[in-house]
Amino acid sequence: MLCRFTLIPDDTMLVYLGGPGDTYETALLSFGINPDTALIFYEKKSLPQDKKIEEEEVSIFLTASRG
Repeated sequence: MLCRFTLIPDDTMLVYLGGPGDTYETALLSFGINPDTALIFYEKKSLPQDKKIEEEEVSIFLTASRG
């Protein structure tokens, strides 16, 4: 599964090429991003981190740590 991640606010594009069943959490971890500091959006809708990757492009809003 190929998915493009646009990081907000710095507008960096990352490309993830994962396997079947990979989740957004898996992709974030592969980029070295702590999933607790990221919000995932597709077409203005929030996606859970444990969702399987099905979208071709999502936006990742980087936030401060929640802990």
